[in-house]
Amino acid sequence: MRSRLITILIVLTGMWGLLVARATFLQILPNDRLRALQKRQFETVVTLNPRRGDVLDRNNHELAISVPSYGLFADPKILAEPKKVARILAHELHIPMRSIEEKLRQRKKRFIWIGRQLSRAVRDSIDNLQIRGLGFIAESKRVYPNERLLSQVLGFVGGEGQGLEGLELKYNEQLQAETKKVSVHRDARGRPLIVNGQIFNQVPDGFDIQLTVDRELQFILEQELAGAVSEHEADSAVGVILDAETSEVLAMASSPTFDPNRASDFSLSRRRNRAITDSFEPGSTMKTFLIAGAMAKGLIEPNTKFDCERGSMRIGKRVIREAEAREKYEMLTVSEILMHSSNIGVTKIALELGDERVQEAMTLFGFGEKTGVDLPGEAKGIIQALPWHDHLLANISFGQGVTATPLQIANAYAAIANGGFLRQPYMVKAIRDHETGETTEIRPVTLRRVLSDEQVAKVKIMLNGVTSENGTGKGARVPGFPVAGKTGTAQKVNPERRGYISGGYISSFAGFLPTNDPKFVIYVAVDRPRRGYYGAAVAAPLFSRVAKFAVRRAGLAPVLINEDNFVPLARREIVPERPTHRPIEEFSQKKLNTEAEGGNVLSDQESDDVALEVVPDFTGLTLREVLGRLSGTGINVRMHGHGFVTKTSPAQGIRFAERKEFDVYLE
Repeated sequence: MRSRLITILIVLTGMWGLLVARATFLQILPNDRLRALQKRQFETVVTLNPRRGDVLDRNNHELAISVPSYGLFADPKILAEPKKVARILAHELHIPMRSIEEKLRQRKKRFIWIGRQLSRAVRDSIDNLQIRGLGFIAESKRVYPNERLLSQVLGFVGGEGQGLEGLELKYNEQLQAETKKVSVHRDARGRPLIVNGQIFNQVPDGFDIQLTVDRELQFILEQELAGAVSEHEADSAVGVILDAETSEVLAMASSPTFDPNRASDFSLSRRRNRAITDSFEPGSTMKTFLIAGAMAKGLIEPNTKFDCERGSMRIGKRVIREAEAREKYEMLTVSEILMHSSNIGVTKIALELGDERVQEAMTLFGFGEKTGVDLPGEAKGIIQALPWHDHLLANISFGQGVTATPLQIANAYAAIANGGFLRQPYMVKAIRDHETGETTEIRPVTLRRVLSDEQVAKVKIMLNGVTSENGTGKGARVPGFPVAGKTGTAQKVNPERRGYISGGYISSFAGFLPTNDPKFVIYVAVDRPRRGYYGAAVAAPLFSRVAKFAVRRAGLAPVLINEDNFVPLARREIVPERPTHRPIEEFSQKKLNTEAEGGNVLSDQESDDVALEVVPDFTGLTLREVLGRLSGTGINVRMHGHGFVTKTSPAQGIRFAERKEFDVYLE
């Protein structure tokens, strides 16, 4: 018996020794095969989206942010009564029961997403049911707190948190950062081990992006565009506001718009950023660049005259006419051609310039090529290949037969406003890295010079004339601030067949202010207005309303045009081949005064009459302008209020009393 016991003891000791050795081998020595098996049996991997960086306006107001949300998952293997659970979840999540039940019956799978980006209230409601086999993962949800504001520019994200359109798509890599995979541990039965029913996501943030956009300007632009669509019963409207010096995009909008929080509820047409994707025939806003190109070639000066043939000009078998039959102009200077928007006048300039140089001028100002703005989907517009027959050249001279985007037109006017430099427009001002604290600033990019200082000064004066009392753009004026710009009224191309839509027009206005020191470039266009259609009647007043807010927002002081702050204009000989209308000296600094109605220049009225006996019309002027007009007259001015003149005592046209006391009332 003793020998048997010893034998059994030795055998058992040997067996235990083998077990200990095996356990030591498994626990201490590495084994890739066993590690993989352990991971497969006791862990499951879940891919989590990172928290996207925020999108901010130039003043750090939030435009797109990420907020906490919850993803609901299930382990079908341990889930009891799938049909009953599917019915409960369908009610809580407002999704079809059948789709949930199909997921829950996949018994071989251990992890299935049921719902994503759920609110805390929904999570708490489901969590209180204590259904075995369900769990939550904390994740982030993209939210646009201003709803429709800047929606076509911002774009939106998909269900997995990836950018699908707009800036969200363009800067997806910077905003999203890297995805993270989280291992979810299981117990011996393969059930997920969840602390308090949740797995918390500690994912690093993406970069924050600061835009050049001003949220307040954007809001006003969108409001005014929507109002214009309603007022004129139009199909849509579009607008762009640029910083005149840098071509930073301060606002960009289309109407109607959409809510990116519910992007799938809106059509592709509503989500399209028309300011960069839609190119159309711009109409008379293009006349500015034809004239600037001819001036740059030395063919014309502002006072060069052309015979506008009383409103009708034959080219081959076709006849070019003015926009209105009553416009029977004869001899007009180049300044007057632009002021009255004469089709025949610009046609004659184009014929003298020739198709190659007209195309060169348009290309120089950026037409026919993308601006390079940091947004996806930009169109480049169309400039037809040479040669152009004379009738096509005539059409192109007044903005038909060529297409451009709103941003291209605005940026071309910015090249005049900033002193002759074509710059690349851009949306993003800075990119900030949360992890390192580093901020990357985006700087303006100059593409090329398009006009000299002298040429810019002349074009500015001519564009200012467009908004004078006799110009087509007088509706664009802003009290106290000289405005330079151009109206446009273009027939709308029929997309279904050749030709134009009967009664279909695109009304537009492009300009900048103040003329002497431009701060803002604004372009607005209204697509197919049915109540009025001329740019002067539809788009110019829209421009004025937006511009008024822009100058108030910037805190700009009203402008008094005098020899100290007006654009200097060098004197030079007029082109001798053609007669001149008025000598260019007539537009010199000493005779440039603001008009009472809108603060524009090019008034023929003198302001230095020391023998003033009768009260002039001061309505709409600033106190500074009134004092300037009355300087040296000995009149004692008493001010009441602040702002612009609403009335005076004595009133307009009344003779001053002997003591020449004068009361000015401002609001």
